[in-house]
Amino acid sequence: MSRTLRVVAYSAANAAADMRALYTWRIWLFGWLGRMLAQAVFFALLGRSAAGSPSHTEYLAVGSCLMSSVIECMAVISSTTWERAAGTLEFLAAVPSRPVWVFFGRSLQWPASASVTTVVSMFTVGPLFGVAWRPSQVPALVGLIVLTSLSTYCFGLLLAALVLNANGARNLVANGVSLTMMIICGVQIPVERWPVIVRVVALALPPTWTLRAVRAVLANDGTVALAAAGAATALGVGWLVAADVMFTMFLNRSRRTGRTDHF
Repeated sequence: MSRTLRVVAYSAANAAADMRALYTWRIWLFGWLGRMLAQAVFFALLGRSAAGSPSHTEYLAVGSCLMSSVIECMAVISSTTWERAAGTLEFLAAVPSRPVWVFFGRSLQWPASASVTTVVSMFTVGPLFGVAWRPSQVPALVGLIVLTSLSTYCFGLLLAALVLNANGARNLVANGVSLTMMIICGVQIPVERWPVIVRVVALALPPTWTLRAVRAVLANDGTVALAAAGAATALGVGWLVAADVMFTMFLNRSRRTGRTDHF
């Protein structure tokens, strides 16, 4: 366990360095955060003009704010492929540690930043559209936002492992999956309105459950919130295990063939 924590910590230090290289506080605040707030406002306004129902506007506002976390965490797909450009995959193939922990720490800047972005969005954009958070609900809401970021991040790690040899597809996959989750996970349309096969896919994705939990917290339904949070946690762990399998398969094959340019 201590060895694993050291691996994650060293990789996370690399993630922090990447974050400092990508953003100054001004660029993050006025660029990234401003973009996410504008997106949440756009979809909430769109819903209000289309339906005119306060409850539907609130539904869209909550979903759009939480979606900020999902979008940012999908950046793990791109940042994982940076290892190939940096020429470090060969070194990873030679170390005895499980590769998933290296990659898990490698992009931890995304769930960290995503959690902050979404908390700010919930407490600034939400009240503009009638979403009233009570002080007693704040700890549960913040915990669910962090859970959304981490569980979605684990799902993104699996996708990153799958496209590790398709560097040109990283942005396509990240944007396509983010858009799909926005459509089917209950951000704008209740999951129950989709055909069965779409609902099955949606229920396998962590944001579906964390969004359900957030709305349950808003409605003071602790039982539903706890059950949905448990489902999201189990899915996050399951996707992380799947990512571990894929990364291990990749590096085991690399060790046998002496190459990291194919899977």
